[in-house]
Amino acid sequence: MESDALRIGTAEREEAARLLADHFGMGRITPDEYETRVTDAYAAATLGDLRPLFRDLPPPHPGFFGPPPVPMAPMPPPMPVYAPPPLPAYAPQYSYRSKTVAGVLQIVLPFGVGRFYTGQIGLGVLQLFICMITFGFGAIWPIIDGIVLLANGGLDAEGRPLRP
Repeated sequence: MESDALRIGTAEREEAARLLADHFGMGRITPDEYETRVTDAYAAATLGDLRPLFRDLPPPHPGFFGPPPVPMAPMPPPMPVYAPPPLPAYAPQYSYRSKTVAGVLQIVLPFGVGRFYTGQIGLGVLQLFICMITFGFGAIWPIIDGIVLLANGGLDAEGRPLRP
């Protein structure tokens, strides 16, 4: 059944008359138009009889007319299946260098090789210099540094955490 052919009741007629009175109070229709439209509203039997009474008037319209058609916004294109999900903003950006490799290099070659690997050239040169001037006794520093790298990780030259 088409919506304009639906029968209406007293409540719908009274709502239409009340809204017509609002439009009359705002000066949108003259007293003669108001009287004619209210008479037609109380005589209406279907929704199709009420629609012409509000066709040239701005909202408000009776609620039982239904919501006005909303233009559809275009849908965004679907995300490709093969794309990885976006990373959250708080996820750390890891270095491409590994903390395990850096720590093992510091322990096995205790003269700053692990720090050269992480890109911290200045620290690596300092550890190499200390090992050379102490005739190898300063190698304790790179060994402890390697253990710390293995246990806690560290940062590369750009300040990013080393990959686990």
